[in-house]
Amino acid sequence: MNRPLTDIVYAGFNSQVVALNQNTGEILWTWKCPKGAGYVSQLLTDDHHLIVSVIGYTYCLDPVTGQQRWFNELSGYGTGVVSLVTLGKRESAHVLMAAASDAETDTASQVAITSP
Repeated sequence: MNRPLTDIVYAGFNSQVVALNQNTGEILWTWKCPKGAGYVSQLLTDDHHLIVSVIGYTYCLDPVTGQQRWFNELSGYGTGVVSLVTLGKRESAHVLMAAASDAETDTASQVAITSP
């Protein structure tokens, strides 16, 4: 599949990631977290990786195909909301979706950060 990353939008929910064509809404691929359950707390993309965090489990997916490249349980670090940052070459606009959870009220908020 030879699709530019700028044509793909990622949605994370219910231990799943769905890639959509941003122009048509067509589902390009879906991925279900093999370990852990709950909301997708982070999605971070660059030119070659889609990093996904689901309740303490961290995965790397191919951003074009959804194929899982690696998994790290980060054993001993606990679970909850994860903060992800990457530095590297950026050739197009990227979106980082960060979910912040308030444990006392169990509410979530979404923050979108874009870079040219």
